[in-house]
Amino acid sequence: MDLRAIAMGLIFAFMWSSAFTSARIIVMDASPLFSLAVRFLISGLIGVGIALALGQTWRLTRGQWRATMIFGLCQNALYLGLNFVAMQWIEASLAAIIASTMPLLVAMATWAIYGDKLKPLGVLGLLAGVAGVALIMGTRISAGVDFFGVLLCVIGVLALAVATLALRGATSGGNFMMVVGLQMLVGSAILFVAAPLTEEIFVNPTLRLGLAFAYTTLVPGLMATFIWVLLLNRIGAIRAATFHFLNPVFGVAVASVILGEKLGLLDMIGVAVVTLGILAVQLSRQAAPK
Repeated sequence: MDLRAIAMGLIFAFMWSSAFTSARIIVMDASPLFSLAVRFLISGLIGVGIALALGQTWRLTRGQWRATMIFGLCQNALYLGLNFVAMQWIEASLAAIIASTMPLLVAMATWAIYGDKLKPLGVLGLLAGVAGVALIMGTRISAGVDFFGVLLCVIGVLALAVATLALRGATSGGNFMMVVGLQMLVGSAILFVAAPLTEEIFVNPTLRLGLAFAYTTLVPGLMATFIWVLLLNRIGAIRAATFHFLNPVFGVAVASVILGEKLGLLDMIGVAVVTLGILAVQLSRQAAPK
């Protein structure tokens, strides 16, 4: 892994993790699914416009079209949609911690579906990740966490794992920015249908809503997704997923600084255990013989 890939991974991890805090701010003043649908529409149109300016075309490979549709449904409509809804009841730091388990789920899925072998370090990492999440959830349950919000986040992270596996087909054939833009438009179309059926649409125009919406649309929404697709193409899904081990740290840190969310000692220990577990799994996968 070269220095450029490392820099891309660090930037992506921070941008991605900060989205939980900006989402928490948005849902204070706007209905979650409608605001997310608008965000994807804007980001998608910008992405497609940039792609056309770069000379990219709509002529994607069959694998890219399939991955674009799955990614638009699983990451944008399900993962982000469910997280936006859940953020009405749970803290951004908890949503970030749940989402950070995605690499563990991808490792388990590739073992179960593709027969990939995990070394002892990887097995220990999976066990550590499960133990860390259990520790965090135990403290939150005792503090009265909203179970419905947690359930939405769990379903969302499962959808994100599917989306990550689906991107194997999107990283060949070029047209990366076009793939990014189109998968956002897919998510937008789905959410524009779902929003009026599942929520009361409202918007309370405030400065914090405008700033959070602009940030979420341009930074985590467009820039982070583009960097992620490029990173997958550069170093592959297994190595790229290593950077997700930073998500619980960055996600908790940003929520603490911007929103003032507090974490107890057991929460911090759980975050550390999950982080180390994710790192152990990914390091063991990288060391595995091809």
